[in-house]
Amino acid sequence: MTSAVTTDKSARPGYGQLLRTPGAIGFVLPGFAARLPFGMLTISILLLVQHTSGSYGSAGIVAAVTGVSMALSAPVMGKLTDRRGQSAVLVPVVLMHSAAVGTLVALALLGAPVWALALAAVPAGASVPQVGPMVRARWAAKLEGSPLLPTAAAFESVTDEFTFVVGPVLATALCTGVHPAAGLITEAALTLAGGLVFAAQRATQPKPHAVVAGAEKHASALSFPGLRVLIVAFLGIGAVFGGMQVSLAAFSNEIGNPGANGLLYGVFAAGNMTAGIACGAIAWKIGPRRRLLLGYAGLTVAASVLWTAHSMILLGALGLVVGLCIAPALITGYTMIESLIPANARTEAFTWLTGAVAFGQATAVTLAGRLTDAHGSSYGFLVPMAGTVLALATLLALRSSLAPKAPSRIINSSSGSSAAVAPEAPAARVNERGVGHRVPVTVD
Repeated sequence: MTSAVTTDKSARPGYGQLLRTPGAIGFVLPGFAARLPFGMLTISILLLVQHTSGSYGSAGIVAAVTGVSMALSAPVMGKLTDRRGQSAVLVPVVLMHSAAVGTLVALALLGAPVWALALAAVPAGASVPQVGPMVRARWAAKLEGSPLLPTAAAFESVTDEFTFVVGPVLATALCTGVHPAAGLITEAALTLAGGLVFAAQRATQPKPHAVVAGAEKHASALSFPGLRVLIVAFLGIGAVFGGMQVSLAAFSNEIGNPGANGLLYGVFAAGNMTAGIACGAIAWKIGPRRRLLLGYAGLTVAASVLWTAHSMILLGALGLVVGLCIAPALITGYTMIESLIPANARTEAFTWLTGAVAFGQATAVTLAGRLTDAHGSSYGFLVPMAGTVLALATLLALRSSLAPKAPSRIINSSSGSSAAVAPEAPAARVNERGVGHRVPVTVD
């Protein structure tokens, strides 16, 4: 157990110290390889189906079915993982996903109708492995009570940022520069190889919380109000990703330069990654709830002006600003799970957020696809604006749900004293002035 009082140096642990944790590299590297495809799937389907059908609307439907299927299955997969263990769930899932994606590719290249592609998209989405939440759960189990735990949460959020922004860039480059199906084929191969190697790292996986006959059932992560509010926020972030993917591709075609899509999305990705790395390294002086609200307000303002851009330079600049604004909201939301949800439901909680991004992205792809087909790319950019405005309104109205309630969320205690608080959420134990110096983060 880590002492409640540490030196300033240990109170601000860095990424280097985190990665020197015994056994960490063994699951971090294959975990990254297995989760990178998450950011490639939607855009790869969108570009392949648009190429074979000639319609962004049809492509959006197939991509949306994939995203909805993934969003619905992710929490179920997370709950099974909490109860049965990561390897037991991950191995059959990655095998199923590779087969399902292969089927979807074959049908698209054979010119199958949209309904057949949408049908094949169901198992392809439902079998997306939830590797990101599994990596987070390994950090939480390995670093319980350690001041390195918030650093791990930030590191994983940065990794998620890398997945969300680099995956689409890689997929776009493969689909436009190699073959329209190259993105999906690479996605399936990375998922299979990375997933199997990650599953083989059994020594670092958390122990499953099996349900014992006659015992009180664990509360679902969805029963915690804070998670439900974060889900809405992540739906809005997914709307930004989905709307940007479709609208940037449509804009590039409108100006007669399809290859500009990769450049524009790359600028968006650069802003996202830059802000993500900075957010993970900063020792914040304001609490996570206030940080989330401020970050999301900035994202909403930036996303609300995308539709006004009519030149590549202006759109690139606005895309960069949107990218810079996504990271603070996304990273803070993921980090807050550590203080809002108990350990036995944390993997499920992470999968709800991952699923929310996928669902928001799927919905945005569908709406933006229809709008761009009918009216052009400018109308497609209205989707990120609408998604973030609605999400921000929800965050402001229900912000009280995001305040950690230590006694009820960790363990039951008749006294409510500090001794009753488990060490799994050290960030929530620091007061406004940072007394105790356990972690560099404070709460509202």
